Amino acid sequence: MGCEITTRERAGIINPMYDCQPAGAQYAGIGVKDCIPLVHGGQGCTMFVRLLFAQHFKENFDIASTSLHEDSAVFGGHQRIEDGVMTLVRRYPELRVIPIITTCSTEVIGDDVEGTISRCNKALKTEFPDRKVHVVPVHTPSFKNSQVGGYSECVLSLVKTLATHKAAPSGKLNLFPGWVNPGDVTLLKHYLREMGVEATVFMDTEDFDSPMLPDKTIHTHGRTTVEDLQGSANALASLALARYEGASSAQYLQTEFEVPAHIVSTPYGIANTDAMLQKISEITGKPIPDSLIRERGIAIDALQDLAHMFFADKRVALFGHPDLVIGLAEFCLEVELKPVLLLLGDDNSRYKKDPRILALKSKVDWDMEVVCNADLWELEKRAKNPDYQIDMILGHSKGRYVAIDANIPMTRVGFPTFDRAGLYRHPTMGYRGAMLLGEAIANSLFAHMEYTRNREWILNTW
Repeated sequence: MGCEITTRERAGIINPMYDCQPAGAQYAGIGVKDCIPLVHGGQGCTMFVRLLFAQHFKENFDIASTSLHEDSAVFGGHQRIEDGVMTLVRRYPELRVIPIITTCSTEVIGDDVEGTISRCNKALKTEFPDRKVHVVPVHTPSFKNSQVGGYSECVLSLVKTLATHKAAPSGKLNLFPGWVNPGDVTLLKHYLREMGVEATVFMDTEDFDSPMLPDKTIHTHGRTTVEDLQGSANALASLALARYEGASSAQYLQTEFEVPAHIVSTPYGIANTDAMLQKISEITGKPIPDSLIRERGIAIDALQDLAHMFFADKRVALFGHPDLVIGLAEFCLEVELKPVLLLLGDDNSRYKKDPRILALKSKVDWDMEVVCNADLWELEKRAKNPDYQIDMILGHSKGRYVAIDANIPMTRVGFPTFDRAGLYRHPTMGYRGAMLLGEAIANSLFAHMEYTRNREWILNTW
């Protein structure tokens, strides 16, 4: 009995769980207002990532490509960067930020991105003396790390480039939630308003759930502004909710500008949300209001209705981003689900020393396996192995065929989710997110009970 932490033994990847670093950097980039990321690589490095975002959000996003060809691979692609930057600035008069996101090809040929940006800045100053466009280097070679690391690297690069000096204290809180859905951002901003806390969310993706207005315009863009990023150096403190997707920026601001950095467990479930709100209260001196205590009580009541009758001892496999998977495993323990398999999909060596995983080891009295650098084949072979007896899968839509083939109910959570409607609107974090997630797990189990005619009579009496 206990927790075993292993690493995928095969050299090759079968059915990858994550995308590459540039995909994560592009997601961070589109969270900034008046920003168009310029991906320095082949056109597919942009096209397929935009397709992934469109599948998940059912919206389109502006992402540009330097569209490298054979000559650039031989002679270097620096001219493509210069041409791309100048074309974007000429075409978009409101443009203020251009992250230059590198890919495997441009990192291998060794393009001098910083030197090229210096030339771009001179050309911009000559042609557009009255405009300030921030060109940001983001090094994200695809052959290391994953979309998780790419997201973190882009946020850090934007902070480093734009937060350059300390000014008068703003009294605001920097909040780094990590790679989350618009529904989570909306929920976190609701909590901050209820507590009367002024804060800036990096990145504010609330408008990714874009309204269609009477004039037929659709405004899909990030809300985080250049001024927000510049002002991060003057904040009261930084609070990172994701150890692998936001903590590096918080730690940088502490090192460079003495902005205190706080890292808490990602607020999935009741206890982690309690800890987050208590930390915000500790930093700001603001009390937790009765409205959030009531919301907490509603969530606990809803989960209590499901836990012992339907969730007790159900064996769960989880896959996705590390902060998400670990947080969901902690949530499972709260509602009597048994997380038996945690799959983390890249080669980050820090996972094995993560204090949250080590804490899980001390709590479980059953066999639990954590597989690092995993792919979806690791999930498939275990899902079909009767020794694992998996009752539920939690993860994003790329695992759907594993669940179908193994005849195991699956609840969609994470990125991307493209085979269920509107999940990007629904929070997974916080008390409301815990309640909605618990109900989604229950409904997946109920539908499977009906489909397999397994004790479906229970649903007539519940």
